[in-house]
Amino acid sequence: MAKKRTIRTIPQQRTPVREQDPRERATNFTEVSCGYTQQEALNEAERCLFCPDPACVAGCPVNIDIPGFIRQIGAEDFRAAYEVIGRTNLLPAVCGRVCPQESQCEGLCVVGDSLEPVAIGRLERFVGDLAIKEGWASIPYIERNGFKIGIVGSGPAGIACAADMAKAGCAVTVYEAFHQPGGVLRYGIPDFRLPNEVIDAEIENLRKLGVRFECNTLVGRLFTVEQMIDELGFDAVFIGTGAGYPSLLGIPGDSLNGVLSANELLTRCNLMRAKEFPNYDTPLPLGRRVAVIGAGNTAMDAMRVCLRLGAESVFCVYRRTKAEAPARAEEIHHAEEEGIEFHWLTAPVEILSGESRTVRAMRCIRMELGAPDASGRARPVPVAGSEYELAVDQVVFAIGTNANPIIGQTSKLRLDRRGYIEVDDSLATSMAGVFAGGDIVTGAATVIEAMGAGRRAARSMKEYLGIRDYGAASVAEATRGAGMLFGIDDRERNFARIRLA
Repeated sequence: MAKKRTIRTIPQQRTPVREQDPRERATNFTEVSCGYTQQEALNEAERCLFCPDPACVAGCPVNIDIPGFIRQIGAEDFRAAYEVIGRTNLLPAVCGRVCPQESQCEGLCVVGDSLEPVAIGRLERFVGDLAIKEGWASIPYIERNGFKIGIVGSGPAGIACAADMAKAGCAVTVYEAFHQPGGVLRYGIPDFRLPNEVIDAEIENLRKLGVRFECNTLVGRLFTVEQMIDELGFDAVFIGTGAGYPSLLGIPGDSLNGVLSANELLTRCNLMRAKEFPNYDTPLPLGRRVAVIGAGNTAMDAMRVCLRLGAESVFCVYRRTKAEAPARAEEIHHAEEEGIEFHWLTAPVEILSGESRTVRAMRCIRMELGAPDASGRARPVPVAGSEYELAVDQVVFAIGTNANPIIGQTSKLRLDRRGYIEVDDSLATSMAGVFAGGDIVTGAATVIEAMGAGRRAARSMKEYLGIRDYGAASVAEATRGAGMLFGIDDRERNFARIRLA
């Protein structure tokens, strides 16, 4: 019997991961982190205490059995580790790279109370990458039930919902407005954080489940959500279109040539291959001195993309301090290593015009932190008389996003005051048979939170359609104490679902 691990007996140091040299990586789009080798993964797996009531699982939005898959890594049964993760998460190679583990699973790791927490994200990525390399896929036996499911949007919420509904036996079609599936995973995250090859491999696993992807299809323009139910014959629809409509500050000069949103910058670069111009004919005019407004993960991505595309100087302008920046600490650290210049406690007040209405500079003002605002963070307050000009020729706004408006404009779905789709606790919308989840409901969130919403919606859709969800805890709760005959709940006897031709 294996000896019980304690905080004193496990390796005290977190296993480091190899990275590209900052000077080299700032000139290419190759992935920054090299990931764990097998031996490094085994070393890090030794640090898990296998808690009887693991807080890390509760911290994961899709409740991955984290001790379970780490135990299998330690036993060198990597295929079993992949199967454990695959019960709740279809995208381990993606989530292992881009999830904010420090504020989710790793943030609750009890090892972190005394030492650095177990590197759960790096271990998940190791398993996911190995699965891609070896061609593993968790494809269960699927008995078709005749139901048709339509999914609007192929981002993390949409593909999580699609996978669960396909496993339940439904014929699933995913509609994507762009020419390649993946949603924000593909257009919003650069290759040096999430290579397109990883997205392609994970999408291919969905195709193996029978999921169909229809790209270049803008729901709300080609056909409406109502038509999906009434004319296209879908029995249920899930909307996971995200919140990709950019926000601007509304300051003077934000319509000048040379001002754009981070969404446009990243979409042109990532999805439309502008970084490979002229081999791909999508232009991306870039300034020599670029200011990016904001300090979230999208802002970090935008700044580091500009650096790789040849900008001489890239500035981060943020009205709070580094401590309040919403980006992951790792992303800020990488940006600093690569030479991004940070202007903390600074806010733009005007973008100044040069020749032909192009950007020549940005007027900024110094800030100081005051009393907490509604978010609980200290409110930035302008410092009188502290204005100055920052010489730039391009400005990129990365200050958040809004709901994509097309679905709301072209359907009768009830929206909230911000334009997001209104849902109940089961993620059902105001339209029968239509469900929604992810950023289009909550506003901008994480990849794994969107996936959790997609899986929640799938459970509700199965309940709506009368599909028995054998994997759901709710089934056991619902049937506890009920009479059973030949394994069938009394309440399900003498009923059969019929479909009219």
